[in-house]
Amino acid sequence: MHPDDHPQQRLLEEEEEETAYDLAEKVVVIGIDEVESDSDVGMLPFSWRKLWLFTGPGFLMSIAFLDPGNLESNLQAGAIGGYSLLWLLFWATAMGLLIQLLSARLGVATGKHLAELCREEYPTWARIVLWVMAELALIGADIQEVIGSAIAIKILSNGALPLWAGVIITALDCFIFLFLENYGVRKLEAVFAFLIATMAVAFAWMFGETKPNGKELLLGILIPKLSSKTIKQAVAVVGCVIMPHNVFLHSALVQSRDVDSTKKGRVREALRYYSIESTLALFVSFIINLFVTTVFAKAFYGTDMANSIGLINAGEYLQDKYGGGLLPILYIWAIGLLAAGQSSTITGTYAGQFIMGGFLNLKLKKWLRALITRSFAIVPTIIVALVFETSDGMVDILNEWLNVLQSIQIPFALIPLLCLASKEHLMGTFRIGPVLKIFSWLVAVLVMAINGYLLVSFISSEVNGLLIAIFVFVFVAAYVAFVVYLVYQSISFSSWHNFINWKVSTVVEN
Repeated sequence: MHPDDHPQQRLLEEEEEETAYDLAEKVVVIGIDEVESDSDVGMLPFSWRKLWLFTGPGFLMSIAFLDPGNLESNLQAGAIGGYSLLWLLFWATAMGLLIQLLSARLGVATGKHLAELCREEYPTWARIVLWVMAELALIGADIQEVIGSAIAIKILSNGALPLWAGVIITALDCFIFLFLENYGVRKLEAVFAFLIATMAVAFAWMFGETKPNGKELLLGILIPKLSSKTIKQAVAVVGCVIMPHNVFLHSALVQSRDVDSTKKGRVREALRYYSIESTLALFVSFIINLFVTTVFAKAFYGTDMANSIGLINAGEYLQDKYGGGLLPILYIWAIGLLAAGQSSTITGTYAGQFIMGGFLNLKLKKWLRALITRSFAIVPTIIVALVFETSDGMVDILNEWLNVLQSIQIPFALIPLLCLASKEHLMGTFRIGPVLKIFSWLVAVLVMAINGYLLVSFISSEVNGLLIAIFVFVFVAAYVAFVVYLVYQSISFSSWHNFINWKVSTVVEN
């Protein structure tokens, strides 16, 4: 009989919700079935084998800390501020780790990712606004990543391939991603591990070639310094670390392991290993970013070129200063940049699928959803690439606009994350406690304030004319109103939850 002849079966298929991973795609963690009771899981000894099986999602997440936008902010921080902002890079990475651990906690404890939970917990109008904001943030990040790859391809081809051609080549990586995904999650994670290793080797090679000052490096990490000359670079370093789409991504990636979210012991074990893995992954990303910052601090700090350096000319500047060698430093830089761009664009495609599927509950074929996600960014990127061919200076203007675009989106990822991670009916015993909640909100407010400073500075320097000023004022008013709404939702829910608990305890006592 034809499936359409079974209306109940058809209804069940229509009501089936979008999930991050199908059960057949998930990695089975061995050894967990040997536990006799759920409570015994928390007493199991540490297992390197299990850590290996849980390793992967954190390293995919860490790629957003190594994308071309981060590399540019780090090289400019080194060229303009020398070693003085290394402490900020360390603490920004630590703040990013806290946010990503909360994202992983939400995904493991609920069995759903952030976009899915936003769809379920917020009213339709708020959900649509959050989805649009997440897509805009993803497009902004994607443009920077694709341009970074295109620059690397142009360098490695000795200029034979212009930027627009590099953009098209990079755009096709979504189909590479789909091809790799067919071979399983672990194969895909291995490819990303290779790309991270490529970055590490390339930038470590540059570190060895330029020989930065070890003493100044150590003092830069340990002693906080900030001056009026480096405030812009400091804001960029912090702003580039917290990527809105990455908050959504990590809560979905952790579901690639088969963990029963209804069993506390299994969730506790998964969170234990994910925390270790994410910490290791972001430590590796910090070291790679440290290499980039110190190389350009050694090469260009205090020189006339420091204020004009960026992704598009960084390789040429390095080549002019350090020349050839066994492998010209220009090509080493390009190889590292290409690995950063390719890995981040593929994870961007991954994030786009989760964001679209989660917010809209779309059950589309993977190739179609990837094509839609990739198309959002390719057209504007090709236009930008064509402009770059005539004016290299446009890259700085572009990055300022894209950084502002992503800064605007930060609250629309952080506030829902903190709000949802505090809800007992979602998280159960894994909801964040009072101390962690206060600390997390302080970090979130600090990150949003830093990005707000970037936004205000940009608007004050770019807005001219009464009509544009009125438009900006209306936009800012609507923006602030929505942020206040999200915060109010979080506070009102917590107050209502506390009231209910008080009433229940009063009834029980009586």
